[in-house]
Amino acid sequence: MKSTRQYVSPTRCAQTQQTRERLLSSVAEWLQQEPIAPFTLEAIAKGAGVDRRTAYRHFPSKEALLQEFWQWINDRLGSNVFPKTTHELIEAPLKTFASFDDYEGVIRASIHPPAGRGMRANTIPERRRALRDALPIDADPRLEAIAHLLYSAAAWETMRDYAGLSGREAGEAASWALDVLIHHFHENTGD
Repeated sequence: MKSTRQYVSPTRCAQTQQTRERLLSSVAEWLQQEPIAPFTLEAIAKGAGVDRRTAYRHFPSKEALLQEFWQWINDRLGSNVFPKTTHELIEAPLKTFASFDDYEGVIRASIHPPAGRGMRANTIPERRRALRDALPIDADPRLEAIAHLLYSAAAWETMRDYAGLSGREAGEAASWALDVLIHHFHENTGD
């Protein structure tokens, strides 16, 4: 039996990628403009200027779309969502919080509305593992909990809204606090 060669069209591949980008950009716009409205793939498709069926061809569910969007936005932010070392954890808020200012609406929408919380929910187990691995071995669970708090969009939002800090300044404050806490842990445990 003779196998047929599949033809891959560069134009078709580029169009597919452009449509995905339009859908992901539509999520960003929707989160900034309608963060508390019910999230539907139909609304995102309309915002991207594509048919509902086209959106479903690219993303079989809104959960799949949100999961890819979370990665897409983090790539644009330059975020190190899953730091691998203590040094990376301490440094992560510096760049990440400054870039949050550029996507303020999306970041705020990722914190409060159900769609935003749902978007982040899939990453929680991996984030827990990453932070646990980045902290000193046998770190106190309280240190891990505070590390999650300090390296979070909620910390950025609180420092912006209540302390009047820019994202850069909030990142410096979070990095400083992480550094102090981790060094305090080392000094008191000998690790």
